[in-house]
Amino acid sequence: QVQLVESGGGLVQTGDSLRLSCAASRRTFSNYTVGWFRQAPGKERELVATIRWSASIYADSVAGRFTISRDNAKNMVYLQMNSLKPEDTAVYYCAARDGVVTRRRTDYGYWGQGTQVTVSS
Repeated sequence: QVQLVESGGGLVQTGDSLRLSCAASRRTFSNYTVGWFRQAPGKERELVATIRWSASIYADSVAGRFTISRDNAKNMVYLQMNSLKPEDTAVYYCAARDGVVTRRRTDYGYWGQGTQVTVSS
């Protein structure tokens, strides 16, 4: 079992930055793939970025603006979000799986409760 807790969301203006954090409970967390997903009102949950060891994948909409990273010693995964846009407004979820990097939401078996990010124009 892996428990995930997100933090760092908030209300910001266009062009601002935020860093989301995901804390994991499992001590062997370093072997897990961890992804950030987001869900805007009325839309499906979509992949933002995911990472396992040195391999990472980004959604086209955030590539070059967002950076995913992890600190395995602290069981933490981060999402640095720069140049935020109103279309980035969503609930952001941390998710994990014991396997290779994948874009598919259904491949992730562990989810946090989500943190709201709102970007005003």
